[in-house]
Amino acid sequence: MNKLIIFSAPSGSGKSTIINYLLGQGLDMAFSISATSRPPRGQERHGVEYFFLSPEEFRERIANDEFLEYEEVYPDRFYGTLKSQVESQLAAGQNVVFDVDVVGGCNIKQFYGDRALSVFIQPPSVEELRKRLVGRGTDSPEVIEDRIAKAEYELGFAPRFDVVIVNDDLETAKAEALRVIKEFLLRS
Repeated sequence: MNKLIIFSAPSGSGKSTIINYLLGQGLDMAFSISATSRPPRGQERHGVEYFFLSPEEFRERIANDEFLEYEEVYPDRFYGTLKSQVESQLAAGQNVVFDVDVVGGCNIKQFYGDRALSVFIQPPSVEELRKRLVGRGTDSPEVIEDRIAKAEYELGFAPRFDVVIVNDDLETAKAEALRVIKEFLLRS
């Protein structure tokens, strides 16, 4: 039976870097493509990194109960996981990897139970997180402060995850994530 691996973390914790590393390790995992109402960043493409929906389309799909989980992170800024996307990937024989917020991660874990492993990537500190977000150069100071406030809230969810990996050193965090995922995928 195929499995689900859920990653959650405050923005800037290194979660995407760790997931991309794991996807290149031949572990027979496929990325779950989330839906969002935010505009694409950089080279992001519809149906590749995300399904980009308008806030109206997102609300319509919520009303139709098409999401496994979703959250309105900021006003009109939705993120969610379409049930149909996950079920088609599982039916195709894939182990599905999720990159979701903490509430979504808890919801997916609750829905799939032991078939899912939830992993929380934690920054070493809020100050280090601020440095990383500023260093990215992709967000305004206001957005960074919003992300820091949200991160402080999200850190409180760490105990609800199966595994917490502190990303103090990226190579160490990647190695620990690889070990944990390999063990989970080998479990029957």
